[in-house]
Amino acid sequence: MKRIAIFYCKKIKDHTCIACTKCFKGASNREGEFAQYDDDIEIVALTDCGDCPGLLYPRIPMILGAVKNMGVEVDAVHFGSCIKMAYEHGYCPMEVDEVAAKAGNILDIPVIIGTHPYEPYMAFRK
Repeated sequence: MKRIAIFYCKKIKDHTCIACTKCFKGASNREGEFAQYDDDIEIVALTDCGDCPGLLYPRIPMILGAVKNMGVEVDAVHFGSCIKMAYEHGYCPMEVDEVAAKAGNILDIPVIIGTHPYEPYMAFRK
């Protein structure tokens, strides 16, 4: 089983993905960035990025430490599709690619940008 921690964008999370339902669906169906896993997926942490101006980097080890204190190891970190969207559209002040690379090197686990493949506002469509 792959144990995943997901970080979402605090500014736009409930505007594009209400209650992270798309992340849960993507993980359950192994779609989007979750398709790379052959094992079952367990989401062991789901939290925000820490808000602007780019506080995600210091939050990652803090959150993973909290999970570890609960007796659980994290196999991979995902930055939610909402973080990816905020970064690509110019709203996110941090260099997401750089943060993912640095965090992955320090933690020695994969840090993946993106989660689900679904459109931002698909909940409003039939």
